[in-house]
Amino acid sequence: MGKTAGRKKRIIITTAAMLAIGGGAAFAYWTSTATTDKTVQSTADSTAITISVGAFSGSQLSPGGPAQTATFTVANPGTGVQKVSSVAATILNADGTAWAAGTCSKDDFEVSTTVVPTELSAAQSVTGTVTLKMINRVDVNQNDCKGVAVPLHFLAS
Repeated sequence: MGKTAGRKKRIIITTAAMLAIGGGAAFAYWTSTATTDKTVQSTADSTAITISVGAFSGSQLSPGGPAQTATFTVANPGTGVQKVSSVAATILNADGTAWAAGTCSKDDFEVSTTVVPTELSAAQSVTGTVTLKMINRVDVNQNDCKGVAVPLHFLAS
């Protein structure tokens, strides 16, 4: 039994030594560092906000008579935030030229808008009101303004 016990002892010591050597190898490692750079291009320009105007309601326009009003919506179809500071409505032709129908012109009307300045996130919108009123121009014949369609040009900024 002495030989067997001695042999077991040597096997145990040899196994322990191999585990110690192998276990030490498990803690060895290489060191290294790395860096990288990446640039991302922002959009070259903002996506134009959109304006849609509802139907006007109220009595027919007449000199000094009641106003007509409509609601409009300013929307941000882009992916970023856009600021809406104001919305102005003016009487102009679609090509931006001065409007007139005979002697009737922008001078016969008063236009006002209300909108709360805001920042619009992507897909957000804000609603405002536009009011159109025909003013009474003393000692001016406004007959050419009867039944005309008054073109409004909206500008949001």
